[in-house]
Amino acid sequence: MENPILRRTAIRKYTDEAVSTEDVEQLVAAFQAAPCGMHEAAVMQACVVTKPKLAKRVEEAIGGAGYGAPVLFLISTKHGSPFGERDASAAAENVMIQAADLGLGSVYVMSGALRLNDSPALKQELGIDDGFDTVVLVAIGHPGEAGKNEDRSKRYKVVRN
Repeated sequence: MENPILRRTAIRKYTDEAVSTEDVEQLVAAFQAAPCGMHEAAVMQACVVTKPKLAKRVEEAIGGAGYGAPVLFLISTKHGSPFGERDASAAAENVMIQAADLGLGSVYVMSGALRLNDSPALKQELGIDDGFDTVVLVAIGHPGEAGKNEDRSKRYKVVRN
């Protein structure tokens, strides 16, 4: 099997097929295994939305930035944390790699995720603690499109000394 890190690509179209509870639990386990700066795990939390009606309300609040995915993985960080946003990005990468390993598609969304912070009542309903802002959303589902299979082996400049 190909390495899921190399197989992961941004998917912005999903089928209507639900993601299994077992797969969602593996995504949560990948989130829980993410690194955190200075062992300050209390500065980050996640809300996993799988209920279609609630996902639709989140989609409306974030301007469709979840691309209709059946799973919206919302990662929030505590106000003032010097590590929170970095930790959230590392956690999102863990979740996206796990999704790829499960044959699911995903996409990292930042600007749409930030829009959720303009809906405090919805954040409260989602169980996001006061003092936390949603900073990253990972939309996840069964791919409704093929990812770009481009060669990314020379994507960034790498200096070896």
